[in-house]
Amino acid sequence: MTREPLVLGIETSCDETSAAVLRGERELLGHVIFTQDVHRLYGGVVPELASRAHLRTVDDVVDGALREAGVRLDEIDLVGVTAGPGLIGALLVGLAWGKAAAWGAGKPVIGVHHMEGHLFATHLEDPGAEPPFVGLLVSGGHTMLLWVPAWGDYRLLGATRDDAAGEAFDKAAKILGLEYPGGPAIQRAAASGDPKRHPLPRPLLNRGERLGDPEYYDMSFSGLKNALRLLVRKLEAEGVLADEVPHVAASFQAAVVDVLTQKTMRAVRDKGCRRVVLGGGVANSRALRDSIREKLGRGGELYAPSPRLSTDNAAMIARAALFRWRRGEVGGLDLNARADLPFPGLTRESAAVARG
Repeated sequence: MTREPLVLGIETSCDETSAAVLRGERELLGHVIFTQDVHRLYGGVVPELASRAHLRTVDDVVDGALREAGVRLDEIDLVGVTAGPGLIGALLVGLAWGKAAAWGAGKPVIGVHHMEGHLFATHLEDPGAEPPFVGLLVSGGHTMLLWVPAWGDYRLLGATRDDAAGEAFDKAAKILGLEYPGGPAIQRAAASGDPKRHPLPRPLLNRGERLGDPEYYDMSFSGLKNALRLLVRKLEAEGVLADEVPHVAASFQAAVVDVLTQKTMRAVRDKGCRRVVLGGGVANSRALRDSIREKLGRGGELYAPSPRLSTDNAAMIARAALFRWRRGEVGGLDLNARADLPFPGLTRESAAVARG
């Protein structure tokens, strides 16, 4: 019986240094994630600090994953490493390490698109998270609504026109004086708030958008952020902001979740598919999961990664690398990082396309 391949995954696209050893599609033997807490001091990721932290920790992180898995580097069958998108300096650290390790061990190296990794994350834990499905990728850098009829075949239905959902949460938290990262901070503050007390707009919703309109699937969060800033200024002038923070946080969270949910449900109806797969850091939002699950109703299927696999991690990179390797897609020593790496297999689908 042929043994399942062992994959070493490496992820350094932003502020997590991660390594994982995956056997086959789902047997995670070792997984280490080092999160750079220093960025909390600045309310956002500082690229130069992120790159330096990756340089300091990547050796120990990979060694830790291999040790946890109980395997040696020369026992690995292939190395998968994030090649983009992300912070270019951070990407280069992991990519250089991965290429050197693969070359030294005589193993193939596969450059992985970070967002394709997020799409595979849930599949690591649940075999039901497989095509066809509507995919919602929501992170600090990206917000994408996809139709996925098969792995490797990705149809972009809509995306954010400005801020990503995670970025919007980070900026909103900063405006409200909450800590970084913004998503969890706003979720905690919103738990005791009334989302109806200070209503905020739902951009690109409820303006008569129809299938075929550019706004039907696309999202925008910059206007919502500005509306929040104006509301905060008003409450500050009235001297009541401190007491109103939970209510404002709840309103902001409800607005973002409503937009994401309604756009997702438009795709569910259009494609006639009631299976939804979430990916990215914002996929860890309880409010978002509950909202989509409620709208899907009985018979609907919602798949979302566990908190550990919703953040940037190397397990999802290893899984995506395995998929690409099985298709014969192997990189060489000329493999390079790109901050704007194109999503492999992604095509823009017109909103006018009927059920597919």
